[in-house]
Amino acid sequence: MKRKSARREKMPVQKIVVPRPSTRRFYGHGIPNVDVNRLAGKLIVVEGADGSGRSTQIARLVEWLEGCGHATVQVGLKRSTLVSEELNQAQHGNILSHTTLSLFYATDFADQLENMILPALKAGFMVLADRYIYTLMARDLVRGMDEAWLKNLYSIALVPDAVFYLNVSPEQLVQRNFAKNHSLDYWESGMDLGLSREMFDSFLKYQGLMANEFRRLQSIYGFNIVDGNRLPDEINADLRRKIEANLAGR
Repeated sequence: MKRKSARREKMPVQKIVVPRPSTRRFYGHGIPNVDVNRLAGKLIVVEGADGSGRSTQIARLVEWLEGCGHATVQVGLKRSTLVSEELNQAQHGNILSHTTLSLFYATDFADQLENMILPALKAGFMVLADRYIYTLMARDLVRGMDEAWLKNLYSIALVPDAVFYLNVSPEQLVQRNFAKNHSLDYWESGMDLGLSREMFDSFLKYQGLMANEFRRLQSIYGFNIVDGNRLPDEINADLRRKIEANLAGR
């Protein structure tokens, strides 16, 4: 009797896309003595409020990119070894003016840019940023800061290769935050602005103001607004398609 040949299961093959060189530039004067032409990696930014799904999507993108053979580095707000601890303490005390707090965040960003983002890009890494200067600017603009001053403050920033803003309605955000933490964050609710004595009401008003600022900033900086009200799998597939196109230079 003839033996039936065993069927080999085909393993899914990850598609490896070799990134094409980017036209690098800073938004303004940038960081001194940095040759942008030597930054071979890619900088991908995911923006959005707490509860928008940023962390979930970044974790999935990291797994996908590393499965495709790309080394990755993650950065985000308040992750600087220089000032992150002091920034947390200052926020808990709620004792700083809007300008001082803004400069604290700018210092946190500048330290990560110089010591994490730029070296990683120079080494050819894919850098995924859990928020970038756009969140910082939107927060400050909502609090009445001067836009020209903010643009000058963040003129050190490198222009990312791709920016995705996960747009989620304030009503959906409040449900997600309650489901996850059973509470709302003081700062993400804009309680320092005196919008309302009730945190729930303040959260809805503040997130509405933030969404308006992001739409205005999008018209200036041209980033991608992604519908974040969909299922995580749908959002992730959308992000992967856009990133693949970016890597391929399309």
